[in-house]
Amino acid sequence: MRKILTVDTPRILLGLLFLVGAIEGFTFIFTGNHLIHPPTSPAGEAFELALQQSGFVWPLVKTVHLVGALCLLSNRAPAFGLAILLPAITVIALFHFVLNPGGIPMALAMLVLTGLLLVAYRDRYRPLFGRGAAGRFA
Repeated sequence: MRKILTVDTPRILLGLLFLVGAIEGFTFIFTGNHLIHPPTSPAGEAFELALQQSGFVWPLVKTVHLVGALCLLSNRAPAFGLAILLPAITVIALFHFVLNPGGIPMALAMLVLTGLLLVAYRDRYRPLFGRGAAGRFA
C-alpha cells in the first residue's frame, strides 16, 4: 500500500500531467489552436508565445514531455523519464512562481509529486553522485 501512495500514484499523476501537456502542445503545433489553455498572466503569455514562435523550442520541449510521460506511465525506465523531465519541471515551477502566480498550486503539486519520485528512485540516481563519479566520465 505504501508503494502505491509514494511511487505508483505520483508516477501516474505526473505522467498524465505531462502527457496532457504534450498532447495540448502538439495540437497547437499542428492546428494553431489550444485544447486547454488555463488563465495565464500577460508576462506568462509573452514567455509562452516566444517559445512557440521560436520554431524549434516548443516542439523539442513537447517531445521531451511526451517521452518522459510515456516512460512514467508505462513504468519502463521511470527514473530516466523523471530525469529528462526535471529541467522542464524546474522551468515550469519557476514560470508559475515568477510569471504566473495563478498556477502556483499546480506547481506545488507537481513539485510534491516530483519529490516523492526522487526519493523513490534515489538508488537509481546514486551512482551519478557517488564517490568517484566524475572520474568515471572524464
